[in-house]
Amino acid sequence: MSARGPQREGAERQLRDLGIQLPAVPTPFGSYVETVQTGNLLFFSGMPPVVDYKPKYLGRLGKELDAEAGRATAYAAALNVLAAAKDHLGSLDRVTRVARLGVFIATSGDSFDQPRVADAVSNLFRDIFGVDKAPVRLVISVVSLPLGMPIELEVHL
Repeated sequence: MSARGPQREGAERQLRDLGIQLPAVPTPFGSYVETVQTGNLLFFSGMPPVVDYKPKYLGRLGKELDAEAGRATAYAAALNVLAAAKDHLGSLDRVTRVARLGVFIATSGDSFDQPRVADAVSNLFRDIFGVDKAPVRLVISVVSLPLGMPIELEVHL
């Protein structure tokens, strides 16, 4: 037992226990790579909510998407981060910390649900990696994102 409470099962076990199936690793939409590791840090290119090289969702929070659809979009993008991390590291059990989470959300008008939408990612990472590995977080509203997608994540592990 640690000072923070009982030891958690590993991230891979948490995925299984939660019944989460990771998607195929996303393919870049341009001339870049999805992940770069330098030292003990793993950086991800802006991760969108794509499945099979197609946007899973399109639109903006507050116009085409409500908060619940925004949360589903953010969750889909987060699964892509996990898939890319597992592909790069071999196992999510190798993640020692989620250092930073940036959530970019395309919004329209007076939409103020950005923190609630971003919580879908924060909660997933907490459930997989544990509270003690929670990241600092930045949530930013933008007018548009590539290909009309509503969410793009920036993650450092």
